[in-house]
Amino acid sequence: MACAFAVVMIAPVLWILGLSLKDNTLLMRGTDAVFSSPYTLENYGNLFHSSLVFRWLLNSTIVAIGQTLGVLTLSSLAGYAFARLEFPFRKTLFVIVLFGLAVPEQAVIIARHQMFSWLNMHNSYLGLMLPGMSSAFGVFLMTQFFRAIPKEIDEAALLDNTPRFRIFWRVLLPLTIPAQATLGIFTFLLAWNDYWWPLISATKKEMFTLTIGIASTQTNFAQSEGLGFLAAQAVFASLPVVVVYIFFQRHIVTAVSGGAVK
Repeated sequence: MACAFAVVMIAPVLWILGLSLKDNTLLMRGTDAVFSSPYTLENYGNLFHSSLVFRWLLNSTIVAIGQTLGVLTLSSLAGYAFARLEFPFRKTLFVIVLFGLAVPEQAVIIARHQMFSWLNMHNSYLGLMLPGMSSAFGVFLMTQFFRAIPKEIDEAALLDNTPRFRIFWRVLLPLTIPAQATLGIFTFLLAWNDYWWPLISATKKEMFTLTIGIASTQTNFAQSEGLGFLAAQAVFASLPVVVVYIFFQRHIVTAVSGGAVK
């Protein structure tokens, strides 16, 4: 049963990969040509002739990395504060943060669009990154992870007159690396594949992310270089995500298996 589901999930990927290796003139006669030779790398070579594709790739990389770093930084600080510090209205604020998990992005999109318009932040990297940095799930995850760390570690460090921030930075934060890796990869994937907000915020072609750029090419299929070229763009866009997932896979397995805190 698992193998059957795996085949169903991987079949579209293999189909797109096959299309990307076929000559566009053959695909115009019928997509069944994907099952027979010859195959070519011409579509991938044509990517280097389209400067906008690499600009879109750069935009997606900057936005995804910046948003991931922002989420990790803010979620770690907030999680540490909610789990370890005592301050007024701590429980109330944490409940408000949890409400963020129940509010869909579409419910606040008009207010967000107006706010960023007033601030003149559309068509900018900061405008594309900031909305994704407020991650209620990230705060919840890091709070729960910090709570799982024994408080005796903090107490031992406080006996040595260690400042709170140094305890956070040098003692507790390294213990949360598996959780940060998990949060980081999911944030990166969401930022990389995000379509809704970049479609609204980025109106200039040079500020398109890869998802918006490829979608704009597909909607104007008559002026594209063919189905094989569109498939090559899709494969090219997915490669960074595959590399990131392979790199962080070990940390995700560690976090899921519960071996983060010893």
